[in-house]
Amino acid sequence: MPILTYFSLIFTMFLWGGTFIAGRLLAGAVEPASAAFLRFLIASVAMVAVTRSLEGKFHIPPPKLWLPLILLGMTGVFAYNVFFFYGLHHISAGRASLIVAGTPLVITIFAALFLRERLTFLKTCGVLVSLAGAVMVISNGHPGSLFTGGFGRGEQALIGCVVSWSAYSLIGRSVLNSLPPLTTVCYSSIIGTILLAFPAAREGLFGLHLSAITFLSWTSLAYLGLFGTALGFSLYYKGIKKIGASRAGIFINLVPVFSLLLSWLILGETIRPAVLVGGILVLAGVTLTNYRRAGT
Repeated sequence: MPILTYFSLIFTMFLWGGTFIAGRLLAGAVEPASAAFLRFLIASVAMVAVTRSLEGKFHIPPPKLWLPLILLGMTGVFAYNVFFFYGLHHISAGRASLIVAGTPLVITIFAALFLRERLTFLKTCGVLVSLAGAVMVISNGHPGSLFTGGFGRGEQALIGCVVSWSAYSLIGRSVLNSLPPLTTVCYSSIIGTILLAFPAAREGLFGLHLSAITFLSWTSLAYLGLFGTALGFSLYYKGIKKIGASRAGIFINLVPVFSLLLSWLILGETIRPAVLVGGILVLAGVTLTNYRRAGT
């Protein structure tokens, strides 16, 4: 039983719970694409140093892996983080984390559609329960608002996070058959940073004096780059390599728990009871969907 893997994944989810707090602190202080670029610039520098230190050298990917690596940079780094920071400009950290809690469910659905994994009756029940919870969360307890224009830009952006990370997890599973987790994360981080430079430039980041960014913003960026990305991504991919994407994805259910706790402790945020009920449904449904797989 891979106890150490489970503990490392729990620790990863704690780190990721903190990214919602750091991202919320950055909202309004640094533009979304600029914040994402700086986060992954810090992460890429750290990943290069860590990869060289632990693995001795960089593994040069074979030609067949460059397209998957580019896709990893486009999905888990570029798209996810633009959606992430944009969404946190509009909704609270706690609620954002509850929406992202639906990620394991989407991973399961994508695996069934594109990898032909069998969707059992139990998994189908879990899908329905999780979808009901997701509707409660993204509508803030008012499902009718989804049909009356109440579904805001922040919620739309966080759903983009869910889809992007699901793709990142599934694409990464194939790359991990040929490259170590650290190397995979390092290349995807560098590629994503290059892609993020373009929207960051359009926001005027490179014409901005770095002294204009406050100490609190730099602290948030450092946390996101070093702990939320370099360390968190590496531990997550090691978990995928050890126990598979679906089983590792189950642990993402812990992110909103840590995020809500940290939001309450640090930001003083409150969550409406209906949103908490929706979050519980999401967690219950995702667990039900993956129950048999997690028990193997």
